[in-house]
Amino acid sequence: MAITYRRLLAATLVAGLTLLAAWTPARGAEPAPPAPAATAPNIIFVLVDDLAWNLVQYLPQVQRLQSEGATFTNYTVTDSLCCPSRSSILTGQFPHDTGVFTNGGADGGFAVFKGRGNENRTFATALQGKGYRTGFLGKYLNGYLPADTQGGSLPYVPPGWSEWYVAGNGYSEYNYDLNENHTVVHYGNQPADYLTNVLSRKGKDFIQRSAAANTPFLLEVSTFAPHSPFTPANQDLDDFPGLTAPRTAAYDRLPTNPPSWLAGNGPLTAQEKSTLDTNFRKRAQSVQAVDRLIGNLRAQLTTSGIADNTYVVFSSDNGFHMGEYRLTGGKQTAFDTDVRVPLVVAGPGVVPGSQRAEIVQNIDLAPTFQRIGAADVGTHVDGRNLLPLAQGDPAPNWRTGALIEHHGPNQAADDPDAQDRRNGTPVTYEALRTATYTYVEYSNGEREYYDRTVDPHQLNNIAAGLPATRLAALHDALTAYVGCHSHSACWTAGHVPA
Repeated sequence: MAITYRRLLAATLVAGLTLLAAWTPARGAEPAPPAPAATAPNIIFVLVDDLAWNLVQYLPQVQRLQSEGATFTNYTVTDSLCCPSRSSILTGQFPHDTGVFTNGGADGGFAVFKGRGNENRTFATALQGKGYRTGFLGKYLNGYLPADTQGGSLPYVPPGWSEWYVAGNGYSEYNYDLNENHTVVHYGNQPADYLTNVLSRKGKDFIQRSAAANTPFLLEVSTFAPHSPFTPANQDLDDFPGLTAPRTAAYDRLPTNPPSWLAGNGPLTAQEKSTLDTNFRKRAQSVQAVDRLIGNLRAQLTTSGIADNTYVVFSSDNGFHMGEYRLTGGKQTAFDTDVRVPLVVAGPGVVPGSQRAEIVQNIDLAPTFQRIGAADVGTHVDGRNLLPLAQGDPAPNWRTGALIEHHGPNQAADDPDAQDRRNGTPVTYEALRTATYTYVEYSNGEREYYDRTVDPHQLNNIAAGLPATRLAALHDALTAYVGCHSHSACWTAGHVPA
């Protein structure tokens, strides 16, 4: 395993080479705290919106990242919905601990996240406390508005972030506002205003300035792409002519014994199939700017001479189904199309071209970032540090199950993720996903069980045929997982029946 940052820091201190760098903040930015040793690794986290595994084939920079780093093949989100997933990413906690289960209302959105004090215990606050420059670009949490002062005198910037360039409704990629370090700046409809490209430019600038100041940093770049309305950059509008949505084994098929929220869906119409094909092509086009963004950020790392000391992490907040299970475009289900998404990590000590099959989740990102920066991980954090896995360490006692929690149906008219029956409107559920099966319990008493070793596309729900003892064991394991509220308790609960 590569020398850890703690060892590097100790060696630097012993050698008397500790360097403190002064940094001159951009206009309106918060002043930086004293910088830690120059050997502290940097972190770039690129988080995209609604990207499923089937789009990675159109992302050569992500494929390059895979060849140079580690790919986690059993990485899932805690809920296939934007705000709950992003809340888990920021805090390292399950929805039952963040209190964020939806995009808005009494049990979700930015207001609930902030109101429950979650903003004071994110990986940003932890790393800023260790002297890191922290930057956030793009999409934050549903319900956040750039001009909102939250009772203060200036547009609100959450604690923990040294620099902040964040939109509210940036889904269209044009005609949006950014809160730029407490100042609202409007962008129009010119090619230079395309949001993903703006984030790319600001990200490069943040890296360049931080490197010049010899200051370690964490930068999260959170794109709105490829979320609907799937708006590509002008230069990508003609890409992939004739591309259609994948026709997997699950395309336009219902599982046997489907849950009631799904059972009434008839075959996809010709018009629905045509729309799915058009939208899939637009999604592939819209991620071309994301791919260039990744390439630009990595090129700036090289130019600034810090590429070898920077971790680059790529992931998505949730997946996206497009025609599978007779559902038009959407998410929110416990199917792998929605909950299993890419996670790729490259950087110091990471094994190039490696794959890790351990059960990992988005709750593991915050403690990973904190450990990279030598920050403490509180006992309230449900997740675990993934860096040893990325660096090739064995993990014989790793968790065996992931927990997924969802409140539904989600049909609020002002929600950008509102869905109807054709998109999929599952009722409230909790689920276990292991390397071999998916088990779901709905609030109406219905259950699903898919043995993915023989049924990888999840087309045969065999819950009704399981022995009573097996169902009882699964129920008890799921109940214990939903009831965990600490680092150790959730680790124990994550070891579920095989």
